[in-house]
Amino acid sequence: MAVGPDSILVKNIREKFGQAILDTVIFRDAVSHLIKKDILIEICSFLKEDPALQFNFLSDVVGSDYYPQNPRFEVVYHLYSIPQRHRLRLKVKIEEEEAVPSVTSIWKGADWAEREAYDMFGIEFEGHPDLRRIYMPQDWEGFPLRKDYPLKGYKDRYNPYGEEKKS
Repeated sequence: MAVGPDSILVKNIREKFGQAILDTVIFRDAVSHLIKKDILIEICSFLKEDPALQFNFLSDVVGSDYYPQNPRFEVVYHLYSIPQRHRLRLKVKIEEEEAVPSVTSIWKGADWAEREAYDMFGIEFEGHPDLRRIYMPQDWEGFPLRKDYPLKGYKDRYNPYGEEKKS
């Protein structure tokens, strides 16, 4: 299916949300909308409930670190409509200490993906039912996928194997 500016993935969303859509990119039949953080929940609900769109599957939520740019982070939501067979990408840019609303109330599958973005980048998701680390130990210092994270990790980390640290 060829996707263009007249596609429902562009037209229906732009008509409903107008100025809250900051940018739209169509590349290789994939549509990406950069949106304001304030309308994330509203637009996600619309995308899931609208009969012409039916985005009933959230395939992933990922974080990206664009350090030293401002805003530093981008949260990307990969959506798929099983009945309509189309895909959409939503992007939200946030500052370092800013939180983004959790979409777990819309798609339960966002639970672990949001926890992963939190664990790796430190991105906070407001309203998440259980926002805690998913890969790293609970006492881990820092967020390993941030671009300012030290390549060799932080010094004086606990060694679970009891071996002495080589200088």
